[in-house]
Amino acid sequence: MPTTPTTLGLAPSFGFGDRLGLATPGHVESLRRAKSASILPIFAQQSIREMTRTNRTPVEVMIDAEHGAASAGYFGPRGADADHLKTNDDVDRTAAAGFVFYTIDPSGFVDAQADDYARDDVAKRAQALRDETSWMSNYVGQSIKLKTGTTLALDEHVCEKAAVKYGRAVNHACTLSDYIARVATNRAQPYEIELSVDETPQPTTLAEHYIVAHRCLARGMKLVSLAPRYVGDFEKGVDYRGDLGAFERSLADHAAIAEMLGPYKLSLHSGSDKLSIYPAFARITRGRFHVKTAGTSYLEALRVAARHDERLFRRIIDFSRARYETDKATYHVSATLENTPPASDVSDARKLESIYLELWDDVAPGKGFTQPGRQILHCTFGSVLTDATLGKELRDVLKSHHATYTEVLADHFARHLQALARGI
Repeated sequence: MPTTPTTLGLAPSFGFGDRLGLATPGHVESLRRAKSASILPIFAQQSIREMTRTNRTPVEVMIDAEHGAASAGYFGPRGADADHLKTNDDVDRTAAAGFVFYTIDPSGFVDAQADDYARDDVAKRAQALRDETSWMSNYVGQSIKLKTGTTLALDEHVCEKAAVKYGRAVNHACTLSDYIARVATNRAQPYEIELSVDETPQPTTLAEHYIVAHRCLARGMKLVSLAPRYVGDFEKGVDYRGDLGAFERSLADHAAIAEMLGPYKLSLHSGSDKLSIYPAFARITRGRFHVKTAGTSYLEALRVAARHDERLFRRIIDFSRARYETDKATYHVSATLENTPPASDVSDARKLESIYLELWDDVAPGKGFTQPGRQILHCTFGSVLTDATLGKELRDVLKSHHATYTEVLADHFARHLQALARGI
């Protein structure tokens, strides 16, 4: 029975994320309540960006998750995700804390506008990158038939666009992967790697997925999962928005590539609350999936405040509304202050909780959300938690009413896990 985090391989897995260090007992209880033993948990999961925004260290994240799991009686297999790593220093800090699942984020080297360039401009940009991406020529002219019946035609333009969009990112990811391997070997630690290429305005094409994954595997990356940018909208804090049929058809092709080249798992980032696609995601990937959540545990913490300290909840809403326009800059969201009433306009406490935290009611699959207040609160978590007064008071409420926090988390995540289990 594992007593420390370990690699999970191709088993279906679920990353809970915890920005306050108090949520793990609720996460454990959701596993028990969902009765989905085949889905393995990752309790210690936090990105370097989130740690910076919450003034936490990798060691603190690991200690909180491990102590929380032990206090809830969980000692089974579990991973530990050092999320969105970009530098060698990120690797050093998280490896020293005992993380074993490394999510490489090469987004700083991705040309996210490549899909908007004219054909001639793509060719010129690809030529300028030729010395850095000479390996791309190996793919020109290939035709790959997937078991779904889809054929990938890797003509010169397709490969040039892939070079412009992802070429330098692949090089960076491979270099960082080599460094992770050295660090893990020196520490005699197990490790596995997830590659994130999902932070782009346009979906990752099948050709781009194939080229990126094939190149990384050829360079020796220990790739256990890959997160493409799927079709549709994956906004923070709300369900999937888009054509469910189109999503499933595209996912089947991505899964075929992952099976052909790996196999490796497909990962769903911004996975919180996307229940309408969970059964299909699990079914189409044949259980080779990883789902990553983070902000939804913070929102459930605010639900505890709404029920036990209404005055604090209202102050957090006012504070978050004041911070929203600034803090939303790094998030894909569509909520506006104009379409969400301020706390002072809503006298009824239960109504206020519904406006700012409700998710499940009256939402049609694929259509998004009816209460945008969740996104306002989601994006401003860092500002709230690092505020000397609000951050402390919220933690105090959670500690005083930890049974409520455990209960709302267990209910919330059991829904997630049960939806995924239906597709396995």
